[in-house]
Amino acid sequence: MRVYFDNAATTPLDPDVMKEMYKVMESQFGNPSSIHAHGREARTLIERSRKTIAGLLHTSPAEIFFTSSGTEADNTAIRCGIIDHKITHAITSPTEHHAVLHTLEAMEKSGIIKLSLVNIDSKGVIDYDHLETLLKENERSFVSLMHANNEIGTLSDMERIGDLCEAYNAIYHCDTVQTMGHYQHDLSKLKAHFVVCAGHKLHGPKGVGFLHINHKIKIKPFIYGGAQERNMRGGTENIYGIVGLAKALELAYGEMEQHQNHIQGLKSYMMEQLIANVPGVNFNGETAPDKSLYTVLNVAFPEMEMSDMLLFNLDIAGISASGGSACSSGSDIGSHVLTAIGASSSRPSVRFSFSKYNTKEEVDFVVAKVRELCAVNV
Repeated sequence: MRVYFDNAATTPLDPDVMKEMYKVMESQFGNPSSIHAHGREARTLIERSRKTIAGLLHTSPAEIFFTSSGTEADNTAIRCGIIDHKITHAITSPTEHHAVLHTLEAMEKSGIIKLSLVNIDSKGVIDYDHLETLLKENERSFVSLMHANNEIGTLSDMERIGDLCEAYNAIYHCDTVQTMGHYQHDLSKLKAHFVVCAGHKLHGPKGVGFLHINHKIKIKPFIYGGAQERNMRGGTENIYGIVGLAKALELAYGEMEQHQNHIQGLKSYMMEQLIANVPGVNFNGETAPDKSLYTVLNVAFPEMEMSDMLLFNLDIAGISASGGSACSSGSDIGSHVLTAIGASSSRPSVRFSFSKYNTKEEVDFVVAKVRELCAVNV
């Protein structure tokens, strides 16, 4: 048996998405920038997809810009948002995805900004009072705080952050890569300037994403070239990927409540079974349904011999997951997220992340294998 519990890394392509993409691959090869019939047909597919996404998110199609990935979208928002608006101070958290954290650190190293890290607690929850203090002390900051942490699943309060940013004239960028398609996002009400999506996180294709740019803010292109994406991103559009992304988001919104209930049930069941079968097991990050991303469960296992082999042994046992441990020294390449929340470097941690395709039988299989491995390595 082989089971896949690494959906926070990437999700399997939905068969209906594949069918939609294949239809386009069979018949549409025109360059969307060309003015002839083949080009116009391709352009129509892109604009139809843009309209579909905008409708689901309650925003204007003019605010959706297609990219090659969530990472490109993050970099565009951060670098262009800061440079074009002459921002000199940025705020993020020590648990952000490296697409955000490394970008801001590089900009600080180049002398473009001063970077402040907002305090978090042992569950990865943002200290909103500290965030407000940083905003008060630094006029017109750039704030980059993700909706849900990709390693431990802890959720941030987007509305509260948006209100604080508005009150202190800050620019707010939110990486929603892990939550787009898993939660309802009403961008007409959210006080964010930039919101990000990656297609492969919601059963869509890899190599495509989008950046939502609120009409209240203007930036220059990150990638120069042709006039694609209304002069905002040079490069011939990935027609097949864009069509697939729109279809994936459409399916996600149509089945969201059903999938939330199913996946949250699997997560709760795994927690119960691990507690019952693995003495000393614990969980990193928030686990309460209203405070935690329902697709992610980060498990801290008891100390064991050869703890660094746990993921390898799980793979050998037929289980695909991811994780690691906190850094124990400055030279360690461990999880910066687990280190930031003060997790023990001697306890191996595994991130199990779920999708609509996972089953209770697969959870039972994982728990049984984990129990065996922990018993052997005590």
